Amino acid sequence: MKTRCVFSTPDLATARAAMAAARQAGIPDDNISLIAREDIELQQIPDHLMVGRTDFYPAAARGAACGGGAGVLLGLIAVAVPPLGVTLAGGAAIALAGAAVGCWTGALVGTDVPDAVHRKFKDEIDAGRILVIIDATRDDLTAACPGVLATGAKHLPLHAHPEVPQLAA
Repeated sequence: MKTRCVFSTPDLATARAAMAAARQAGIPDDNISLIAREDIELQQIPDHLMVGRTDFYPAAARGAACGGGAGVLLGLIAVAVPPLGVTLAGGAAIALAGAAVGCWTGALVGTDVPDAVHRKFKDEIDAGRILVIIDATRDDLTAACPGVLATGAKHLPLHAHPEVPQLAA
């Protein structure tokens, strides 16, 4: 299971050094990304390293799950009520329609909601710092974090869950 670790760097040179330290510890490029203010992003950071700004995909998934659950419930009620005459296939269709509507609605809402890292560290981003995000297993993070911290990057706690490695600042 991957854990997300966030580091704050004062400039692009430090962010690149932190990324190099993570790569040297065995973290693949696909698991390293950056977040910065828009003016910094447009000028200095390659597109393939940037993290999406919105909660689009997680919101769509939550909407599909909630809509599908509501659709299953309504489908079962429709099948159980004899005067409605809905078959089991009709109940399944209602469930699919609920999932589709939930996914669509969730995605629409998610396009307007910033992702979790942007929400939590808005002040860091607004101050012009560049965030280095590493998604890796706990063991890989434990191996990579000392090198990343040695570059001058500062660890920012994203979660307060016990499975997140506790890193010395």
